[in-house]
Amino acid sequence: MEQKVYDTYTDILHRELIVAMGCTEPIAIAYAGALAKKLLGCLPERVELGCSGNIIKNVKGVTVPNSGGMRGIEIAALLGITGGDADRCLAVLERVNDEQRAQAKALLEQGVCHTTLIEGEENLDIVLSAFAKEDEVLVEIRGTHTNVVRLEKNGVSQLKTMPQQIAQEAQPDKTLLNVKDILHYGETVDLEQIRSVLERQMECNDAIAKAGLSQEYGACVGSTLHEMYGSEMPEMRAAAAAAAGSDARMNGCPMPVVINSGSGNQGLTITLPVLIYAAHLKAGREKTLRALAIANLMSVHQKRYIGSLSAYCGATSAACSSAVAICWMMGGTYEQICGVITNTLATIGGMLCDGAKSSCASKIATAVYAALLSVRLSLEGRCFEPGEGLVASNVEATIQDIGYVAREGMRKADVEILKLMLENH
Repeated sequence: MEQKVYDTYTDILHRELIVAMGCTEPIAIAYAGALAKKLLGCLPERVELGCSGNIIKNVKGVTVPNSGGMRGIEIAALLGITGGDADRCLAVLERVNDEQRAQAKALLEQGVCHTTLIEGEENLDIVLSAFAKEDEVLVEIRGTHTNVVRLEKNGVSQLKTMPQQIAQEAQPDKTLLNVKDILHYGETVDLEQIRSVLERQMECNDAIAKAGLSQEYGACVGSTLHEMYGSEMPEMRAAAAAAAGSDARMNGCPMPVVINSGSGNQGLTITLPVLIYAAHLKAGREKTLRALAIANLMSVHQKRYIGSLSAYCGATSAACSSAVAICWMMGGTYEQICGVITNTLATIGGMLCDGAKSSCASKIATAVYAALLSVRLSLEGRCFEPGEGLVASNVEATIQDIGYVAREGMRKADVEILKLMLENH
């Protein structure tokens, strides 16, 4: 493997596997609010908030952590303003106290925050303006959940250079990702270079899954699966664990999650099936870490064609990626691993994203089970053939074609989903 490719893959893992508390879309809004308050220096008298459709879609149905059980765009912004710590980025609401929570609720009841829809091509866009006396500050986050492209006070930029250019220059080259090199990297990487991020992912995501299984969050999809199937089937244990993490996360559990591709649910779906199967197979610590490296990179590889937010449910690519790592732990060959990807994408490619909410847990469970069925099929030499639906001549082409459908083909669906969600508000 070329050193450039090796270093890029290592960089991707360090950049992608970051800690977030709560669903990342309301948290990104809270982060914008915390930055605005820091720049303004006081509580605002008025807040104007503009959000792209996919942000609205993923905020309206989830509980904001440390909010006292409240949901919605405005409370996310106001809680970030009253109690958010901008220095903690996606863990911005981790230290909110009772007084700050009460302040946010009071501002909400006063109606100081107003939200409008930003129409356009950008799926992830947040523009927050806060006003106090003669001062006005503006924060814009675009593209990724922490990518601040504008930071202004009274019309004067507080950024030394255009941050969009900085972000583009600093980003690792994800075009270098491919299935064969990801597997080689996972098998040969010096684990000390990535151990800290992977172990943090294991610990955080396992902890919130256990909370989801032992406590009542949302529809309790994870614990229901456990009750239905017990602990005998590793497939169901894997699906239940991933679903339980989402149960907790979507319903306000104030525990951190290590994300992938900007999504906590995807981070959970990648991590937990791998951990369940690693224990089942007695894989050992080193093999587990290598499997997680493979799974995380596989998910980033698929998502680079799809984009951060779309009408395509990210549980599909995440479950597919965990299944790849599980097949690898089972001794699967390159060809069998390609079969896992093909079978999974041919089966559940196209699952709709209709926003972040309790039912994400059920979608995760469905995706994980389908992906694990794909492992079994591929190991037995059964794989869907090129020309069957969107299955292309090789695995990379299949990944790319599915990504194109998710990004471009489902663009109109995304708009219609949002319209219906807003009508049903």
